[in-house]
Amino acid sequence: MADKSTLGVGIVGCGVISGIYLQNIVKLEHIETVALADINEECAQARAEEFKIPKVCSVEELLADPDVDIVLNLTIPKVHGEIALKAIAAGKHVYNEKPLAFTVDEARQVLEAAEKAGVRVGCAPDTVMGGALQTSRKIIDDDAIGKPLAATIFMVGRGPESWHPNPDFLYQVGGGPLMDMGPYYLTTLVTMLGPAKTVYASAKASFPERTIGSGPREGEKIKVETPTYIAGTIDFANGVIATLIFSFETVAHHLPRIEIHGTKSSLSVPDPNSFGLRKEELNPIELFDMEAGEWKLMPYTHGYNENSRGIGVNDMAEAIKTGRKHRANGEIAFHVLEILESLLESAKQGKRIELSSTCEKPEALPAI
Repeated sequence: MADKSTLGVGIVGCGVISGIYLQNIVKLEHIETVALADINEECAQARAEEFKIPKVCSVEELLADPDVDIVLNLTIPKVHGEIALKAIAAGKHVYNEKPLAFTVDEARQVLEAAEKAGVRVGCAPDTVMGGALQTSRKIIDDDAIGKPLAATIFMVGRGPESWHPNPDFLYQVGGGPLMDMGPYYLTTLVTMLGPAKTVYASAKASFPERTIGSGPREGEKIKVETPTYIAGTIDFANGVIATLIFSFETVAHHLPRIEIHGTKSSLSVPDPNSFGLRKEELNPIELFDMEAGEWKLMPYTHGYNENSRGIGVNDMAEAIKTGRKHRANGEIAFHVLEILESLLESAKQGKRIELSSTCEKPEALPAI
């Protein structure tokens, strides 16, 4: 039984990503794992033994368990919405791995059901709560770059099939570089700059199939069913225009990941799929020094610099107890999902799309 000072977490989905959550939850003060469920019971049992979790059960039993306060939904993206809706119907708070749901329409159902039931919805990524991105946000909030004017995003590479043994899902609808990696990059910009207003994009898939390059399926051909190169712009409510490229069609490059440019200076932001590293030079935050005419390495001002997946769930649990708004919330996740879906729709229709949703910037974490 979960201690009264903590909220009990039931994890649905015990694949690879569950390991880091389970490893971190034992270190966090507001939550503890009380039950595991997976369609593969052997997988769930192995995780339970590894991390000494007291209960392995079916999804239905987990949702009915009175010790489970929060359902941590680590299933595949296609069923994020389905599991979330079941959890909400059972009166549980729910925290999804990204994305919030497979489509904007399904995500809207999740938020509406949660509001009616009086429960909370949270969603990854919580990398935006890590040391690298919280330090970057503080630099902007402290007016070091002046008024933000523009931003650039580059998430480019050749594609995951050279190393991933089962990359099929990354080339199906709901995958591709934008839907797979976009939540990290766009959640970062929304956290730092606020909500977006409109999007415009072009997209293509240059290759109808890809060849798996490693593992037992090496040499097998897989179909490409979603764009693998997306270029576009996002207009934010504060006037910033962001330019973006997401690509699985780039052999090599010298591009930064994220840069934000203001009236006083420019900021180079580290990998948004990372919490940071203790050695800042390995995941650098760089601010351009106008007087010296060179980039200056900025020291981290915030904690959570190792892989800290789970801090978003912990923050939600603390917020439930105190009544404040949690940071990795469903409102932001919904807005980011609409941005991503609208970029693809803009490319399909060949026109600019106005977003229907908005959100508030989450509260910044305190510096250490």
